[in-house]
Amino acid sequence: MEISVGHTPDSDDAFMFYGMFTGKVRSDDFTVKHVIEDIEKLNRKAINPELDVTAVSVHACAHIPDYTILRSGGSFGIGYGPIITAKEMMTIEQIKKSKIAIPGKMTSAFLLLQLMIGKFDFLEMSFSDIPKAVKNGEVDVGLVIHETQLSYEQEGNVKIVDVGEWWDKTTNGLPVPLGINVMKSSFGIETIRKFDSFLRNSIKYGREHQDEAIDYAMQYCRGKPRELIEKFVKMYV
Repeated sequence: MEISVGHTPDSDDAFMFYGMFTGKVRSDDFTVKHVIEDIEKLNRKAINPELDVTAVSVHACAHIPDYTILRSGGSFGIGYGPIITAKEMMTIEQIKKSKIAIPGKMTSAFLLLQLMIGKFDFLEMSFSDIPKAVKNGEVDVGLVIHETQLSYEQEGNVKIVDVGEWWDKTTNGLPVPLGINVMKSSFGIETIRKFDSFLRNSIKYGREHQDEAIDYAMQYCRGKPRELIEKFVKMYV
């Protein structure tokens, strides 16, 4: 059966789906239609729901009752996560009074920051635009995710606090829940399990063929150096 599978244009997702989307890992049960969107767009699509399988933010789970969470392909931070950045050092009290660029209201990063500092003034934009928006003064503070967690300094910005570190201390070391994969519940549990196994095998293939999987992921790196992409993949896969 043909199913639509959505993931983000991020190197960790590309790494995990490498085996599946290139035919290195095959399934007798599925052929896949490849859909790539920004994480917030995938979150919004899941509300309808549009895609058969999709990556979503953990935060979005409260709004997508038609999907079942897959066991494979989740992204969790271990003592690290989304980062609050600015042009210069600020106190938490100053951050609370600032306009903060966020990668979407349904992202886990947005929920985590709300848990940390409460309500705040924000501006939604694509995650890849946030570091430059901070640099240009469009916003005071930027909440960065994905590869921009490692590249924000290239825009001359500084880290104020890693929200993942705050979560780690607050929860006594629990992993930071960030992204997961889900499948329409209407497929039934047996079909869902078969696809989950397909995805798990794709991830396993990527880990066993790391260099070629990272080569594949580089097409989504938006000009980032290979060393950074490799570091990011190892953080979340």
